[in-house]
Amino acid sequence: MTRNNRATGLICLFLLVITAQSFAVHRVHVRRYRGRHVRRVVWNPMFRGSHAMLVSQNERLDQLELPRLADDAQLEEAIDNEDLVPLKESHSLKIASNLIDTRRYCKPWTRDFVEDFSQAFYEEFRKPIQVNSAVRTMDQQKKLRRHNRNAAPIDGDTASTHMAGVTLDISKRGLTRKEHAWIEQYFLPLKSEGLIDPIEERRQPVFHVVVFDRYTDWREAKQFATETDAN
Repeated sequence: MTRNNRATGLICLFLLVITAQSFAVHRVHVRRYRGRHVRRVVWNPMFRGSHAMLVSQNERLDQLELPRLADDAQLEEAIDNEDLVPLKESHSLKIASNLIDTRRYCKPWTRDFVEDFSQAFYEEFRKPIQVNSAVRTMDQQKKLRRHNRNAAPIDGDTASTHMAGVTLDISKRGLTRKEHAWIEQYFLPLKSEGLIDPIEERRQPVFHVVVFDRYTDWREAKQFATETDAN
């Protein structure tokens, strides 16, 4: 190997290590195996899901006495009563084209969260975020489980929180490392406050985000404080 080639190789390896360290989700381990350098990507998300987390989420929803929607009839009733509100596309928020109109609904506080989040993301990067999934019914979740063994059950202590209308799946597809890191830092204080419970999915390119009812009160208090300071 010439001196120039060796120098180029060292520079490439240095840039690889720096880039990997700047991205919280993946770390690259380089090991020597039979005379070769082998790269192994390690999954290391900031918001890792767990059985205990799913149980805790369902316990909180039970404390709030939030029903899980069984079928389209119950979904339509919840929409008519405005227990669920529509998600609306904007310059900062897009909705997956395969999500039918009756599934583009969620709880009011969940809508407040995603509107705030998408606007903040847009102001930072001048691009929208996309919601892939919102409310689901038990009937829909049953069908989903038939071809997706990783889908949550319809009942029990780890039941899908989508059926209560509090949860959104936010697409990670196409995010840069900088955008991904920004989202993590945006979510982190909200999680610490107990306002959201995000999980970064491994098998699907989404952030699965449960939003709790306190979010709207927190949001209004924050807006009031901002207005007071401005005056």
